[in-house]
Amino acid sequence: MRLTVFWQRMAEHFGSAYADSFARDHVMSELGGRTVHQALADGWEAKEVWRAVCSAQEIPADRR
Repeated sequence: MRLTVFWQRMAEHFGSAYADSFARDHVMSELGGRTVHQALADGWEAKEVWRAVCSAQEIPADRR
Protein backbone atom coordinates (compact mmCIF):
# COMPACT_ATOMS: atom_id res chain seq x y z
CA MET A 1 0.00 0.00 0.00
CA ARG A 2 1.33 3.41 -0.91
CA LEU A 3 1.43 6.12 1.73
CA THR A 4 -0.96 8.24 -0.33
CA VAL A 5 -3.55 5.45 -0.19
CA PHE A 6 -2.91 5.00 3.54
CA TRP A 7 -3.51 8.69 4.26
CA GLN A 8 -6.56 8.72 2.02
CA ARG A 9 -8.07 5.85 4.01
CA MET A 10 -7.21 7.56 7.28
CA ALA A 11 -8.96 10.74 6.08
CA GLU A 12 -11.99 8.78 4.90
CA HIS A 13 -12.37 7.10 8.28
CA PHE A 14 -11.40 9.87 10.71
CA GLY A 15 -12.00 12.97 8.60
CA SER A 16 -9.19 14.99 7.08
CA ALA A 17 -8.74 17.24 10.14
CA TYR A 18 -8.65 14.46 12.74
CA ALA A 19 -6.65 11.84 10.81
CA ASP A 20 -3.30 13.56 11.38
CA SER A 21 -4.12 14.33 15.01
CA PHE A 22 -4.99 10.68 15.63
CA ALA A 23 -1.83 9.55 13.83
CA ARG A 24 0.34 11.94 15.84
CA ASP A 25 -1.18 11.55 19.31
CA HIS A 26 -2.75 8.10 19.69
CA VAL A 27 -0.28 5.51 21.03
CA MET A 28 -1.33 2.03 19.93
CA SER A 29 -0.38 -1.28 21.52
CA GLU A 30 -0.89 -2.87 18.07
CA LEU A 31 2.08 -0.79 16.91
CA GLY A 32 4.30 -1.74 19.82
CA GLY A 33 3.48 1.37 21.83
CA ARG A 34 4.00 3.73 18.91
CA THR A 35 1.87 6.29 17.18
CA VAL A 36 1.08 5.91 13.48
CA HIS A 37 3.71 8.53 12.63
CA GLN A 38 6.33 6.79 14.78
CA ALA A 39 5.58 3.38 13.28
CA LEU A 40 5.88 4.72 9.74
CA ALA A 41 9.12 6.54 10.63
CA ASP A 42 10.46 3.31 12.17
CA GLY A 43 9.97 1.53 8.86
CA TRP A 44 6.65 -0.21 9.34
CA GLU A 45 4.85 -0.86 6.06
CA ALA A 46 1.80 1.35 5.51
CA LYS A 47 -0.34 -1.75 4.97
CA GLU A 48 0.64 -3.15 8.39
CA VAL A 49 -0.03 0.18 10.07
CA TRP A 50 -3.44 0.37 8.40
CA ARG A 51 -4.25 -3.16 9.61
CA ALA A 52 -3.31 -2.13 13.15
CA VAL A 53 -5.51 0.98 12.94
CA CYS A 54 -8.39 -1.13 11.62
CA SER A 55 -8.00 -3.61 14.45
CA ALA A 56 -7.70 -0.99 17.18
CA GLN A 57 -10.58 1.13 15.90
CA GLU A 58 -12.79 -1.81 14.88
CA ILE A 59 -13.14 -0.52 11.33
CA PRO A 60 -15.65 -2.71 9.47
CA ALA A 61 -14.20 -5.20 6.99
CA ASP A 62 -15.86 -3.48 4.04
CA ARG A 63 -13.91 -0.27 4.80
CA ARG A 64 -10.53 -1.93 5.19
